Amino acid sequence: STKKDVKSQLDNLALLSGQINERKKYIETIEQDVKIIQTEVSRLQVELKALQRELADKKKKYEQSVKYMYQNKSIQEKLMFIFSADNLSQMYRRLRYVREYADYQRLQGLQVERKQKQVSEKQQTLLASRKAKEEMLKQGEAERLKLEEQEKERKTLLTSLQKKQRSIQSEISKKRRSADRLNAQIDRLIEIEIENARKRAEEEARRKAEKKAGTVKEKAVATGESKEGAKSKTTPSKMGEYKVDSEDRRLSGVFTQNKGRLPIPITGPYVIVGHFGQYQVKGLRNVRLDNKGIDIKGKDGAQARAIFDGEVSAVFQYNGLSNVLVRHGSYISVYCNLSSVLVKKGSVLKARDIIGQVNTDKDGNTVLHFQLRKETEKLNPELWLHH
Repeated sequence: STKKDVKSQLDNLALLSGQINERKKYIETIEQDVKIIQTEVSRLQVELKALQRELADKKKKYEQSVKYMYQNKSIQEKLMFIFSADNLSQMYRRLRYVREYADYQRLQGLQVERKQKQVSEKQQTLLASRKAKEEMLKQGEAERLKLEEQEKERKTLLTSLQKKQRSIQSEISKKRRSADRLNAQIDRLIEIEIENARKRAEEEARRKAEKKAGTVKEKAVATGESKEGAKSKTTPSKMGEYKVDSEDRRLSGVFTQNKGRLPIPITGPYVIVGHFGQYQVKGLRNVRLDNKGIDIKGKDGAQARAIFDGEVSAVFQYNGLSNVLVRHGSYISVYCNLSSVLVKKGSVLKARDIIGQVNTDKDGNTVLHFQLRKETEKLNPELWLHH
């Protein structure tokens, strides 16, 4: 009966679609790795040919020097060559030449030996790279076969779901109404948090203005100016333009710099089963979803974790489950569908600190709903997370 249940089938479809997307990304990564290895193989082949040419050249020179030494190998011939010099200076030069040529021959032998070793090492590296390429190609092929199986399974599931259009629309409408109520509560809490941030900023601006006014007043007294003149020069203006205080601005700046590098907000292996924004479910007609965040399916026992340093601004209940808002300056991350939480309002968190346990429903689905906001603006979390 679970297989025939529309909600379970839609959950399975979302999971399959997420797994298929992940597998496609993995295959693309393997293909890129194969290209990199192929480029490396080509470079190694060029280097190997260059080393082989150098080795051949050194062998030739070494062969010539060996032949020359063989032809003039006897001590008598060397002595005759040295002592047949016309004078002492020439004799010394000939003696030095004989010594240097012997050293040159030894050096040539060492260079040939070294170059042979380089050629051998380069051949081993080339073989290792080719083996790695073969392994990657095998892995890619295995992943493609798994992908084909998943595509078949997805097609079968879609065929079954296409016969239950009315039930699908009913289930999606139910989910949408629940999501709307949850989002309304999140929006209300974020508005409260923004108002609190505005008050903090105004208070900071007021303190700065008072400090500045005091400094100007002291200068005015020192220079003999009237109190009225000093007051007219120090009246603060445009206090309403402050949205966040200096600490919030600093935290917001650091958060922005980490776009695309923030950790996934769930522990353990995961699959993204619901994407951000409005999108059509592939294979089902008139089935359009609208997600204010993303849905991440994890293993049973998975925990929600903070994506960045921040402070818990709200913890609230919805449908018997807990939801947490964490403020990172102007940015707010939202963690929904938690069975239990380890934090409370005002808790200061570091990146990757555990927030709570992700709920596992009666069908065994452990799904974290995650949102990211900049004040009231809804952001696509996938663009900010590293995955």
